[in-house]
Amino acid sequence: MSPERRAPYRAGNRENRRQALVEAAIDEIAERGFEGLRTREVAAHVGLNVATLHYYFPTKEALIRGVLDEAMRRFRSTLVADGSPADRLRNHLRAVRSLLREQPQVGAVMGELALRSARDPAVARILREMNDVWHRTLRALLRQAVRDGHLASELDSDAVAALVMSTLMNMCLPTFASPERKDQAFRQLERWLGFSGTGAARPAQSLS
Repeated sequence: MSPERRAPYRAGNRENRRQALVEAAIDEIAERGFEGLRTREVAAHVGLNVATLHYYFPTKEALIRGVLDEAMRRFRSTLVADGSPADRLRNHLRAVRSLLREQPQVGAVMGELALRSARDPAVARILREMNDVWHRTLRALLRQAVRDGHLASELDSDAVAALVMSTLMNMCLPTFASPERKDQAFRQLERWLGFSGTGAARPAQSLS
């Protein structure tokens, strides 16, 4: 990451400094992967020295945990409490789509998380905890949308929640980098769930 990509850090409170370091680390990981993360460079890109970074994040692992927390916070922000369950599902899909377009580094970090979890038990545990909460939330929304008549009564909410998660997470992997493919997948998922229009959701189509 070139120095000009991030504005120099300006004086602020403790939380501002911590956030600036996390955001710089997100940019580094998005560009170079977890293995390319260098704490000295992260500190330099926000105008701090590495000793100050270690005050907030004593170890590189602690900085990575801060990155994970921030990436998951942004991803969770796409789930809002307003509207009917069907509206919330539709808005979640569209908010994730916007997030991946407007903040591609977040998608890159989520993809790095998924790849690293295969060989890092600590990351695997954090990712599993996040996915469990995400799955329960989606499943509850799907069940309520079925009860409200917005989705087909035979829909398996547990399986569909897993399908939605799998589709969205795969869009974060480097192998799914084409914007056209991502748009295609989003449109198909919306059509299948009956969310292709701007009005009320229609009953989901059968996959058979």
